[in-house]
Amino acid sequence: MRISLSGVTGDSIVDGPGLRLTIFTQGCPHHCPGCHNPQTHDPNGGSWGDTEDILAAAAENPLLDGITLSGGDPFMQPVPCLELAKGAHKLGLNVWTYTGYTWEALWEENDPEKIALLKETDVLVDGPFLLAERSLELRFCGSRNQRLIDVKKSLEAGEIILWEEPNYF
Repeated sequence: MRISLSGVTGDSIVDGPGLRLTIFTQGCPHHCPGCHNPQTHDPNGGSWGDTEDILAAAAENPLLDGITLSGGDPFMQPVPCLELAKGAHKLGLNVWTYTGYTWEALWEENDPEKIALLKETDVLVDGPFLLAERSLELRFCGSRNQRLIDVKKSLEAGEIILWEEPNYF
């Protein structure tokens, strides 16, 4: 399936835990001041990629812990991103999705395609980047308003449950 991309990074360690394949989608309506990926905002920019090729690259790397859907905003292209998330899960990888939307806004919009992508995500990093709340001390997000939401636990509990990094030692 075709997907509009800004790029793909095969060895990220900053877009979630472990070694990750990060897919930077093209197109973002949020235009957050200070965004570190402003080249992804224009929905007509970037280039076309194929979800099967991306998943093949993920399958070739036995060191990957997961994939990260970033942007741009993956919820601008929920169908190909859903295909990537499902494919990653079939490969035994976890899925992190970054979005400028909040958890609440995604549910209130009630778009079936966006909800499907949300449900196929393991950890959702939600909320716009706010320059006034920027912090270099945070892991896996850029501003203090952003949340790392454990999607499966949140769905089970019926309330937002934040992701907790496992204690590796």
